[in-house]
Amino acid sequence: MREQSPNRILITGASSGLGAALARHYAAPGRTLMLWGRDRHRLDAVAESCRGAGARVAARSLDLSDSAAAIDAIEQDDDAEAIDLALFVAGLGDTRAPGDLVEDAEQVARLGLVNFVAAAALAAAIGSRMARRGEGRIVLVGSAAGFHALPFAAAYAGSKAGIAHFARALGLGLKQYGVGVTLVSPGFIDTQSGREAPGPRPFALPSSDAAARIAKAAARGQAHAIFPWPFIVMRWVDRLLPRVLRDRLLVALTPPSD
Repeated sequence: MREQSPNRILITGASSGLGAALARHYAAPGRTLMLWGRDRHRLDAVAESCRGAGARVAARSLDLSDSAAAIDAIEQDDDAEAIDLALFVAGLGDTRAPGDLVEDAEQVARLGLVNFVAAAALAAAIGSRMARRGEGRIVLVGSAAGFHALPFAAAYAGSKAGIAHFARALGLGLKQYGVGVTLVSPGFIDTQSGREAPGPRPFALPSSDAAARIAKAAARGQAHAIFPWPFIVMRWVDRLLPRVLRDRLLVALTPPSD
């Protein structure tokens, strides 16, 4: 079922990449955008371009690893104008550093805090408020990597797997109150930070294309959107392979530590 077009939209991670593309996608007259990001300069540039498209924009710079401050911020924004659609896009991606046998412990903690703890806590905070109003939609951006136990990116894959399970559980709990939850599990997205990362990025989508697909999934009320299609195939291959073969394949794909 197609949902009513949202007018008050929160987007985290809006200072660059996919979050910025989503901000520009939704920017239109009659809409209020609440844009969050870490980089104030880039966030202000995105906000200005959205204002140029006719949207009202409020920009907020903060570090999502401070979950208490982030929860307080989302409550303030929702008090100012009740949020119709919340898109939790902010996230960190990293892999085991060359020469390391295991990912750095601080890196594991940082990715866990931003990719899972902050996103889940914020979704719960706004979900509770939406449930009391009897309407709203939450979009949690995971990753196709969350379906695979990647030895060279255990923190990233693990945090995205966690947010996938959380999104499904939250959606089941909020459905009875008229609130929908959409999990998005994209493959590679062509962003500046992604281009700076080592390794191939097959089937990478332009960020504007990914943003349009996410907005479409949210408007349709989809529970889960995976794209592009090769990553759907890879998910099923991972499920159908015997574990011993799956583990051998994942180890074979792992770059050497030296």
